[in-house]
Amino acid sequence: MTLPHFGIEDCRSLAESYVKPYHENYFAMYSSVLGGVVTHPFLMTVPMDDHIVHRGDGVFEVFKCVDGKLYNLHRHLERLERSARALYLRLPVGHDEMVNLIVETIRIAAVKDCLVRLFVSRGPGGFTTNPYECPRSQLYIVACSLISPAEEVYRTGVSAKSSSIPSKKSYFANIKSCNYLPNVLMKKEAVDMGVDFTISLDDNGFLGEGSTENIGVVSRDGRLRFPKFSRILQGTTVTRVAELAQPLVEQGALKEVLFEDITLSEAYSSSEMLLFGTTFDILAITTFDGHTVGTGKPGPVFHLLKDRLDLDIQHNSALHTVVYPE
Repeated sequence: MTLPHFGIEDCRSLAESYVKPYHENYFAMYSSVLGGVVTHPFLMTVPMDDHIVHRGDGVFEVFKCVDGKLYNLHRHLERLERSARALYLRLPVGHDEMVNLIVETIRIAAVKDCLVRLFVSRGPGGFTTNPYECPRSQLYIVACSLISPAEEVYRTGVSAKSSSIPSKKSYFANIKSCNYLPNVLMKKEAVDMGVDFTISLDDNGFLGEGSTENIGVVSRDGRLRFPKFSRILQGTTVTRVAELAQPLVEQGALKEVLFEDITLSEAYSSSEMLLFGTTFDILAITTFDGHTVGTGKPGPVFHLLKDRLDLDIQHNSALHTVVYPE
C-alpha cells in the first residue's frame, strides 16, 4: 500500500476539500502557537505533541457571549486560574491580555451570540509524562455556536439516572482539567440508557454532579440544597444561581439555600430536582432513577430561578463587551 505524502504546499487544496457538516458551528480560533486567529476549520488545530492532546495536561473553561457581552467571565477566569495553580501550570498571558484575546477572537468571528471554549495547555515539546519537556504553556480560544435546548425541554423537564462511573477524587474533582474521561463515560452511559443525563455518586453514596452539570434539589419544606463543592467542580452557573436565590428566601418562596450532603432517598422524595450549566442555564429533572420528581413537571422554584437567571443574562452588565466593526 502506498500512502499519500503531503507537503506544506498541499495545504490549500487539502483545506478546500476538508469540509464537514459540523464545521458550520466553528467560527474562529486563536492559537498562541500560530500567534493569531484563523477562521477555516482546517487550520483550527493543536500540535500532536502538546501535552493537552496526549496526556490531557491542561485546563479549560467554557462561557458564553450573549448579545456581544461576555456573561460571568470573571468567575470563569478565576476558576481557570485556580485550576492552573493546582496543576502547577503557568498561564501564558496575564489576565488583561487574555480578556483582550477573547474579545478580539469573538470580534473576528463576527457573531454576537456564541460559546467560547478556552484552553490552556502545558504546551508542545514531547510525548512523555514529563511536564518539563514543554518549553512554555499555550493558549487556544475557540468561538463556536451557542446551541440551546428546544423550548419544549424547559416546559417538560428532563430525565436522569444515577451513574455507575466512579466520582473523581476531591483533588481532581476541583480542577477543570482536560482529562475528562469519566465525564465522557457518564455521557455515553446516559445515551446508552436512553436518559438525558446521569448523576454521579461519591464514595459515601451522596449526590455529586452530572457529566458537565451541577445539580440541586428542593426539599418538600422549601429548602434549596446543593452538593458540597468539596468533592465536585464548583460550577459558575450554580454559584450565581445560589446568589440569585437569596432574595427568594427573604420573600418566603424558599426557606433557605444550603450546600450539604444529599442522599439518593432525599433526591427521590424532593419536590424538585434541578440541573445547572453554562449552555442551558437551568433545567428541571422530572424523572430520576425511574422515580417521578414532585408532580412530574418543572416546579415553581425552577420557574422562579429561570426567570431570575434569564433577567441576569439579559441585563448582563458585563465589564467586557465586544465592539464590532460598522
